[in-house]
Amino acid sequence: MRISDVRTIVIGTSWRNLILVKATTDEGLYGVGEATTQNREEGVVGYLQGLFQRFVLGADPLRIEDLVNRMYRDEFWRGGVIAMSGLSAVEMACWDILGKVTHQPVYQLLGGACWDRLQVYANGWYQTETRSPDEFARLAAHVAQKGYRALKVDPFGPGFYELEHAEFDRSVQIVAAVRDAVGPQFEIHVEGHGRFTPATALALARALAPSRPSWFEEPVPPENLEALRRVVEGSPVPIATGERVFGHVEYGRLFQHAIPDVVQPDIAHAGGFLGLKKIAAMADAHYVTVAPHNANSPLCTAATAHACAAMTNFRILEVFDDFQEPWLWEVFSGVPRVVEGCLPLPGGPGIGADLNEDAAREHPYVQGFFNLFEPGWERRRFSHDGTASAPARARRSGL
Repeated sequence: MRISDVRTIVIGTSWRNLILVKATTDEGLYGVGEATTQNREEGVVGYLQGLFQRFVLGADPLRIEDLVNRMYRDEFWRGGVIAMSGLSAVEMACWDILGKVTHQPVYQLLGGACWDRLQVYANGWYQTETRSPDEFARLAAHVAQKGYRALKVDPFGPGFYELEHAEFDRSVQIVAAVRDAVGPQFEIHVEGHGRFTPATALALARALAPSRPSWFEEPVPPENLEALRRVVEGSPVPIATGERVFGHVEYGRLFQHAIPDVVQPDIAHAGGFLGLKKIAAMADAHYVTVAPHNANSPLCTAATAHACAAMTNFRILEVFDDFQEPWLWEVFSGVPRVVEGCLPLPGGPGIGADLNEDAAREHPYVQGFFNLFEPGWERRRFSHDGTASAPARARRSGL
């Protein structure tokens, strides 16, 4: 069996373009993977075209480890979000094919299920027009009413390095209001998006502690691991990080400098299924749990769920699906849905989810930029003129 055709499919949404890879074999089987990057999609699509020609066309899709090794090793410039996203999407598509060949769900091929169902948390729910504690509390109560038992929130607006006293207090009050709205047993994860200096991050961690967050995520920019170590060692609340750490090699550097309480690899950037499996094993050696980052399409939710199911130190999975455009359910089928705060194990064979290309074509590439450091980014809308509230304008292009 050989891969005889491989191509990218780009789907535009309100705040990012979803990048899918579809690989088809000479026996008519196909697999789908994902390389969504939240910006830089032009670079990823361009890189994928070269990757297909150099490594993927003509390859045996069942020799997954060998193909991944060559895609990584044989390139002179290794790693980074563009290369690792392309590699990850191809890897996922091959596992989808392998599952269809063997008539097994991917998690069974990864060693079998360690969990009967998967705990999840909601993200993307606070698309508020006003950044007030009352509005965040109202929306958080709605999340709880939908059956979730955990959520994540970035209360910090466009904050960068430091916060003025009023903004510091408002951010802490937002988290306290969310806690009051959802009750004492609900898990609250606080997202930092790599905003702060170590001193500011530690001050925020101390101020947030009374609201009992389950973790404070990416409290400092991801590039400086010594800064992260300082926060990990001084924080009164658990620290999570890792969505911008690409592959097990970079995770090796992370663990050399700092041991966070939770790591958050993304299957679409960290090397696909085997990448997550390797990172989870490294984390387990340090008694660290894994809560994969998942801000991509519903198909990526299904794929990540397979990886989580076969992971002994799985903690919880991020899910945007119930707070995205409803038409995505016309594009993606076979994706497990959240029930009482958990996902059932995904079905098979392969990833078990599929892509409706006719429906996808109705939502072409959107030219825009999503900036977490602009006021109003919480609305999750592409920016075109420097403000996060500008309406998205779709443009058909070579993507």
